[in-house]
Amino acid sequence: MNSDTWDYSIFWKEAIFQIKEAISEQEFVMWFNNIKYNSSKKSEIIITVPSSFYKDQIIQRYLPLIESKLFDLSGNRVTIGFKINKKDFGKKKTVSSEKPVPVKKNKLPHYQLRTEYTFDSFVIGENNSFAANAAVAISKNPGKEYNPCLIYGGVGLGKTHLIQSIGHSAYSTYDKMKIVYITAETFTNEFILSIRNSTTHKFKNKYRSVDLLLIDDIHFLQNKTETQEEIFHTFNALYDLKKQMVFTCDRPVSELKQLTDRLRSRFERGLNVDLQPPNFETRFAILKKKIENKKIPISDEIIELISKNITTNVRDLESALTKLIAYADLVNKNITLDIAKHQLKDFFSEYKQSKITMDSIQRCVAEYFGLSYNDLRGRKRTKAIAFPRQIAMYITREITEYSTTEVGIEFGGRDHTTVMHAYQKVENRMRTDSTLEPTIKALIRTIKEVSTKS
Repeated sequence: MNSDTWDYSIFWKEAIFQIKEAISEQEFVMWFNNIKYNSSKKSEIIITVPSSFYKDQIIQRYLPLIESKLFDLSGNRVTIGFKINKKDFGKKKTVSSEKPVPVKKNKLPHYQLRTEYTFDSFVIGENNSFAANAAVAISKNPGKEYNPCLIYGGVGLGKTHLIQSIGHSAYSTYDKMKIVYITAETFTNEFILSIRNSTTHKFKNKYRSVDLLLIDDIHFLQNKTETQEEIFHTFNALYDLKKQMVFTCDRPVSELKQLTDRLRSRFERGLNVDLQPPNFETRFAILKKKIENKKIPISDEIIELISKNITTNVRDLESALTKLIAYADLVNKNITLDIAKHQLKDFFSEYKQSKITMDSIQRCVAEYFGLSYNDLRGRKRTKAIAFPRQIAMYITREITEYSTTEVGIEFGGRDHTTVMHAYQKVENRMRTDSTLEPTIKALIRTIKEVSTKS
């Protein structure tokens, strides 16, 4: 073939077929149905997508997987190029007969939403850019493109901030839009009370007549069968009316064990986006912005100290900053670097003792099975390596807050679905192999002991 006649269409079709087998049907329909093979040359395939939003999503979540599949199939390193052409997808926008009315300038704040949780105060970094952009898009056009939306991630990463920002933005943009924000726990309590007081008809009307429903922490719904049934019917009613729904969860909904299959399928129907722990630059930017808002004289040197020592989540960063601000208020002193080190030494020490890294998990599991550290992080799939690697992935998900995406990256650049498969496989095997659970518990004890000493 010369450089002008390379045809990778066969390899592309097979790669997409294999990816379809590896991810959920909802995920494939959401993203890969909106990709079209366009053309190819010796080292590049050009694909067409309907928007920049789709392009960014494919690059962030699927590009390494696609290029890896193409290399395995064709033997060549092939890069992916993008063309944006909405017309290729024949997507017709329907215009609602009931357009939201622009908001009046003197509108009072929404009583359920915290005033500080807005898009303006949300610091965007690599860990949350996709989720933040999706949230903004939803607030501008609720009930249309990304309905429902599920935002998931560990504690303190900004899920509540984002979901309430959607509410604030829509509330300030549209008049007469009925917006309800509630936690899953409060929803459950209200539902129980309505049964007790024989007012379920009022409860149903309250939640099935909204334009934008925001429910926080749906992991609380596990084991609550009747509440799940009520949410299921509420979901269907709002979805049929094209009303926007946004949910948050502390993990991918596929990992919620005590959730009915039909409700899980509803949550997975739309857009699922994850929040990951912020990197150093984002942590620094978050602290910088909070300090500027509070107008407290704290130097960049101190911000850097906190950012380097606390890597878990935004909530822990805020706790350290609050301690410094409280000290400055109480003793009426400016915060110096020495004061910051002294005041936060116990905080940093506590954080380091409690932090379990993937590195320590990988090393402990590798040593137990007589493997090398690099074996677990590599691409080899021999049985002697594959199952210990799955155990390491399982333990990581059990005792840390790392997302499946992060775990996959640290275990040889694997896709998050591989991590989910590994978790399920270990869990299933524990039911039939009575020796496995004690082994895993012993490994977890060893990992915690090693982490405490380091």
